[in-house]
Amino acid sequence: MLPLEGVRVVEFAHMVMGPTCGLVLADLGAEVIKLEPLEGDNTRRLMGAGAGFYPLFNRNKKSLALDLKRAEGREVALKLVDTADAMTENFRPGALEKMGFGYEALAKRNPRLVYCTMKGFLSGPYEHRPALDEVVQMMGGLAYMTGLPDRPLRVGSSVNDIMGGMFAAIGILAALREREKTGKGQLVRSALYENTAFLVAQHIAELAITGAEPPPMAMKRPAWGVYDIFPTLDGDRLFVGVVTDTQWEVFCREFGAAELAADERLKTNALRVKARDWLLPKLGEILQRHAKADLEKHLEAIGLPYAPIARPRDLVDDPHLNAGGMVETQDPRGARFKVPGLPLELAGKRLPLRAQPPRMSQDAREVLGVLGYTPEGIERLVADGIVAAPR
Repeated sequence: MLPLEGVRVVEFAHMVMGPTCGLVLADLGAEVIKLEPLEGDNTRRLMGAGAGFYPLFNRNKKSLALDLKRAEGREVALKLVDTADAMTENFRPGALEKMGFGYEALAKRNPRLVYCTMKGFLSGPYEHRPALDEVVQMMGGLAYMTGLPDRPLRVGSSVNDIMGGMFAAIGILAALREREKTGKGQLVRSALYENTAFLVAQHIAELAITGAEPPPMAMKRPAWGVYDIFPTLDGDRLFVGVVTDTQWEVFCREFGAAELAADERLKTNALRVKARDWLLPKLGEILQRHAKADLEKHLEAIGLPYAPIARPRDLVDDPHLNAGGMVETQDPRGARFKVPGLPLELAGKRLPLRAQPPRMSQDAREVLGVLGYTPEGIERLVADGIVAAPR
């Protein structure tokens, strides 16, 4: 049994933010039915940086491809929404309303429906603007904090799209919980820009408290004296953090740095922050006497924070992730590969893979049959081009 078994979600969503929301709900056990256009979700065909979007964000879902431009296709979709607990969408503002799938219209048909819309902006002066992850990273201060003062740089992941989908899922779960008490659904909204603002709120708070504007992370004043990347004997690098005075004592003792332990200029973390200009080169000399693997073992043994500088490809063979956190997925185009699953454990277990990302309209006959369509009626819808045949 999974927590959301028995919950039906109809997904009018594409790209990353909407499918991420559906992925979270599907992994938790909901029946997520992905409505696609007759030609299929665009992410099925993306290559380059978008090649992994479809297989990553659409496992554990069902697919039904419909022509929503035609009345019969819209009728099928409306019948499906009538049976749903929740509906999600992340199309441009007003797109679904024009086709009769806005919140007001669907809530009249199904008052218990939780309708979740994911856009670039929540209510306010910007709400009708289109947006992309990179757009809101630039205007929300995240790209500034990631890059250099004169060179803003987007984060190396679709972080806002993914987190926007996560917040949408949280909102849906809250609305379903409230429905248990009221019997009524509601409109839930999640947005990229506000998500970005939430991510940089720590820097807004820092400015308010210290009076100093935080510089980009590459130039940032550190909160800890020893919190940096150091070279190793074999030409590699390792991040090492020493964030408490007790850890500093352990570090100096274990690495034979008695003179640093006795130095009054380094007794507290605040003093070590001020001494970084001359302290870090000295620590670099100490740490560079050790090969990376030996240094990792030593830091692990004494309980100090450290990290290798990994690339995404390194995670595929990571022993910790492969102890239960990886999911082997099948791209409908043929490739098989492992990806990290949702970062959750429930009752000591990771969430299972129940179904591979669906082929386009793979579940058309099953879904339509549940809605009361006869086999003959389904074949007519396929023959008339209202519903795409599975492929």
